[in-house]
Amino acid sequence: MNTRIWPEVGRLFLQRLRRLNGVANLRDYFSVDNTYRSLDQAVAKRILSGGYFTGVYAFEDGALQSFLAAKRSKALCFYDLPIGYWRAYREIMAEEAERQPDWASTLGGKDDPTWKLEQKDRELELADVIIVASTFTQRTLDLYPGGLGDKIISIPYGAPPPSPTRSLTDRSRPLKVLYVGSLGQRKGISYLLDAVSRLGESCQLTLLGRPVANNLSLERALGLHKWIPSAPHSEVLQIMRDHDVLVFPSLFEGFGMVILEAMSQGVAVIATENTVGPDVITDGIDGFLIPLRSSVAISETIMKLHDDRNLLLSISLAAQRRTEDFTWRQYEEEIVRVTASKSLDL
Repeated sequence: MNTRIWPEVGRLFLQRLRRLNGVANLRDYFSVDNTYRSLDQAVAKRILSGGYFTGVYAFEDGALQSFLAAKRSKALCFYDLPIGYWRAYREIMAEEAERQPDWASTLGGKDDPTWKLEQKDRELELADVIIVASTFTQRTLDLYPGGLGDKIISIPYGAPPPSPTRSLTDRSRPLKVLYVGSLGQRKGISYLLDAVSRLGESCQLTLLGRPVANNLSLERALGLHKWIPSAPHSEVLQIMRDHDVLVFPSLFEGFGMVILEAMSQGVAVIATENTVGPDVITDGIDGFLIPLRSSVAISETIMKLHDDRNLLLSISLAAQRRTEDFTWRQYEEEIVRVTASKSLDL
């Protein structure tokens, strides 16, 4: 295994020191984009230096040079797209900025430079196989000019092992509601906050995640509710087990790992359709699917679970059973199967 770590080490070091000026500019040496670009160039150089390659597996924003080198070497290009297509993202975020101007500052990524967007499209064009993790991500690629044919394959991620079951039938206490993710409007955070404000003392909200930008509305919310900026993954799972419901009202998501993670811990999940939700949740059976931008739907669903703790328990148990269909071993085997079968066809 060969690694190229120093741009990323430098970026993380500067973040620890809170010297964020070093990572703000997309073309700065310690930017995320340069970390991707540096690795991409190193892989391309390795490919062109000789040796036998049947394929190259790369991710969005870090695949262009590797794929160009792979084409020269007649190797297959496997492209992993972890989030929806950028044209769909821009459409949804532009509409959201008009609907919620007070939260527009938290809609990151909507101002990516032209060169970066052109690179994304070029990577998709060069890819022989495009691997996505949800049907929502696959659907956003319908906006790619000229279409992508049958290159797209959906392979969902895995879930942690189910946790021991627990009692959720105490009607005397408020419902413990959890949100996990970056604190910004791409995740639909304002709609959750509006919903909780309607419910009063019927629920207690915990927010786990860091703000993506300074925002007065968010600052006020962090003062009203329990806020955990970050936690190790094992602790996140424990925090999930300490709650009854996870609300994930995202407007645009490649998958939404917290959905399967929460379900595996026996937490009832309320998610929008612009996530992996429709792929893993049967509405009303092992979770709930709600429309985009609907505070009313969020509050009504939370209240339904608050009033019917037997329903909450039923959803909890069914959610855990459902996650048994999504393991990391299955994900690994499917990735191996797809890459191997395509390579044999070469």
